[in-house]
Amino acid sequence: MPVGNTAPRPKTHRPHPLRAVRRTLLPALLTAAVVVPLAGAARPGIPAPPPAPLTTLTPSTLHATYEANRENAAEAARMAAAHGDPHRAAADQALASPSRHLLTFDGRGEGQATEVLGDLTHAQHIAVLVPGSDTSLDTYARFHRAAASLYEELTRHHTHVAVVAWLGYETPATVGTTVATTTRADEAAPRLRAFVHRLHTVTPAGAHVSLLCHSYGSVVCGRAAPGLDADDIALVGSPGTTADSAAALHTRARIWAARGTGDWVADVPHIRADLFGTTVGFGTDPVSPAFGARVFDAAGADHSGYFTPGSASLANLARITLDAPSEVTRG
Repeated sequence: MPVGNTAPRPKTHRPHPLRAVRRTLLPALLTAAVVVPLAGAARPGIPAPPPAPLTTLTPSTLHATYEANRENAAEAARMAAAHGDPHRAAADQALASPSRHLLTFDGRGEGQATEVLGDLTHAQHIAVLVPGSDTSLDTYARFHRAAASLYEELTRHHTHVAVVAWLGYETPATVGTTVATTTRADEAAPRLRAFVHRLHTVTPAGAHVSLLCHSYGSVVCGRAAPGLDADDIALVGSPGTTADSAAALHTRARIWAARGTGDWVADVPHIRADLFGTTVGFGTDPVSPAFGARVFDAAGADHSGYFTPGSASLANLARITLDAPSEVTRG
């Protein structure tokens, strides 16, 4: 351009932040939308009986409920074996063992189950575990190990305790469109509220109930929090809850949060945007000062390590369950 040319320079265009979010997220979401259905199509549906009819849950009906669900799991195992799926058959058969206590069981599709460790009718402290993505009957053994580790830790300190492993919703796949949205959490939230309400019909009056929510399960707990009859809600490995702050969860429960230094979820962007009528992203980081949760120590836990025996996170989750906030070591 010749010296002295006074033609105006073109203005630098700065995209609106929401447009930038859309450009960043939409390619990933669209890619997942193609990959996930193709991956899922390779695995045919597994037949199973409909769930056993729900009865009014009381201390006197509890053992009959356990027995009905064990029988249902045994029938699901037989059907899965006949269908040629030994892995699912083994998972169902394990849950049909006389030593297992199932409040609910549904072997259809990815499957759902609610299992009790301990005696609900005498428990003074109860933890409800809410799992994250990729939890199904096929991976249930991993979820059960987490519940069993917590139960063992609790019984070292108190006699009247129980742990409930609540796989009461269809969890999203880690690689897929739904894991970045609130869709599955919005479906699960009323079920979780109803379950906790039902739980109180068999536990002693004044029993202390804590929800321990892992990964995407913390999104479920966040959406369920208003009106949830719980004393504590602990968020571990959380991508966010969609709330801007602990106060915005509108619950009487104390809100706790932790993230281990080895957890990859620290790299998840803490954004939230409405795209085409769907909420994508989960907002404020629960371990940030801005959120206002009681942050506790999880040491070097990775994303799957919050319930590892001997870990700082497991010890603190037990202290929360036992209503010992002063003993929780802070992060």
